[in-house]
Amino acid sequence: MTHLEQVKAILSSTLGLGALRLDEDTALLGNLPELDSMAVISLINAIEQHFGIDVDDDEISARHFATLGSLASFVELKLAQ
Repeated sequence: MTHLEQVKAILSSTLGLGALRLDEDTALLGNLPELDSMAVISLINAIEQHFGIDVDDDEISARHFATLGSLASFVELKLAQ
């Protein structure tokens, strides 16, 4: 399973999106009403636990949550560090 697929599964599970079709270019912030500020925190926690990474508060940026692909790229960057 690719990082994109894993992030997609975490996003769907955390937000309770069910069978909603998501792809790399799916807009997240401003497009998914379920993704509010509290959901962002829950999503970050789920990503940290799943991938065994730590995300500092100052690393969180709206650009990382622009699309599913940008969020997966951020995870890949964190895993490479």
